[in-house]
Amino acid sequence: MSQYGSRRRTPTASRLRLHRKPRRIAMLSVHTSPLHQPGTGDAGGMNVYIVELAKRLADVNIEVEIFTRASTGGLPPTVALAPGVLVRHVDAGPYEGLAKEELPAQLCAFTHGVMQAWAGNRPGHYDLVHSHYWLSGHVGWLAAERWGVPLVHAMHTMAKVKNAALAEGDRPEPAARVIGETQIVRAADRLIANTAEESAELVHHYEADPAKVAVVHPGVNLDRFRVADGRAAARARLGLPRDALIPLFAGRIQPLKAPDVLLRAVAVLLERRPELRSRLVVPVVGGPSGSGLAKPEGLQKLAARLGIADVVRFRPPVGQDRLADWFRAASVLVMPSYSESFGLVAIEAQAAGTPVLAARVGGLPVAVRDGETGFLVEGHDPGDYAAVLGRFADSHRPGPDAPGSLTAIMGERAARHAESFGWGSAAAATAEVYTAAMQEHRRRVRSHHG
Repeated sequence: MSQYGSRRRTPTASRLRLHRKPRRIAMLSVHTSPLHQPGTGDAGGMNVYIVELAKRLADVNIEVEIFTRASTGGLPPTVALAPGVLVRHVDAGPYEGLAKEELPAQLCAFTHGVMQAWAGNRPGHYDLVHSHYWLSGHVGWLAAERWGVPLVHAMHTMAKVKNAALAEGDRPEPAARVIGETQIVRAADRLIANTAEESAELVHHYEADPAKVAVVHPGVNLDRFRVADGRAAARARLGLPRDALIPLFAGRIQPLKAPDVLLRAVAVLLERRPELRSRLVVPVVGGPSGSGLAKPEGLQKLAARLGIADVVRFRPPVGQDRLADWFRAASVLVMPSYSESFGLVAIEAQAAGTPVLAARVGGLPVAVRDGETGFLVEGHDPGDYAAVLGRFADSHRPGPDAPGSLTAIMGERAARHAESFGWGSAAAATAEVYTAAMQEHRRRVRSHHG
């Protein structure tokens, strides 16, 4: 039997259409542009996710047009990101100085821009809308209704989950966001979750229909993030000592990501073992973001207060190729986050052959195999992180790649583990979600008109 019925029957055109994947989709990323540098402002893992997914969808003949808010003047209306991937800049509010929290007031203007772009095309130009983050979800909800196509939505982070695990000094997400997310969950034809845990959180916190939720693990660019020529060569390129213990933080500097926990852990480690100071370098690569913008120098001041300013090196955000070198150079990537829907940098670091020390939150238990490709810590006690860093220090002589060192052993396993997270499989799974959403949407429309 074929999926269309008995072998003898020839599938009709309408039946073939029912199982067709989309030809072209509208992807929405209101608050952060796929062209922005990850690690700056609100740009992070979601930017990487959108860029890589869009490129891989184009590889399987699904054209992608990404709508994003123009955040600087003089931008061209459209930019070709890759063959089959177009970025459309939408004017909505002032170009600069608008925080993410102020964007809900610009959603009407953004929606108007999206509708104007669509009006220039023939009917049926887009087969589906895929929105990212709740702000985009509201625009996607209206666009999908107007165009008569299904809406697929990816939360990336959820207000209720973030508010349940707030970092000290961090602002809770507003009630308006909770209400908005609840509306989108109801409106979407399909929801894409990064992990089974995120899927369960959608059902638990937002009463999502479990049949609507599909789990698709994000991928990693395995061509860019790879072991390459080893730790010593990467350290030489970055001007880092060959045999140092290097715990790295890479990401946006804000309370949610908890870089302060790493600094406090280093202070505890040096208090317990002052002899490590001469062979310890702690790079913090990234820029202030979110509530971290209120105190952009806060982390530098904390390092000085803790008496560890001599071992900490603050570096601005870097491009993806340079970031891959930072991962290769590190003894261990440290991610003490309070909340992570997945934690893409954990997979990127592992693909580059570096183990990860992370908080046991969100998708990090999927990204990191505890005790095998890194270590997961319950909670955010700096002493617990210091204890694990001490284990890396003990196994580190005469250098990070010495046979038997934790970095070498776990790094090898980490690189193998990351191989299963290619973007090709993530795009294929996403295309299946699109096809299922289109199928169901057509059935619903037919039964409504029937």
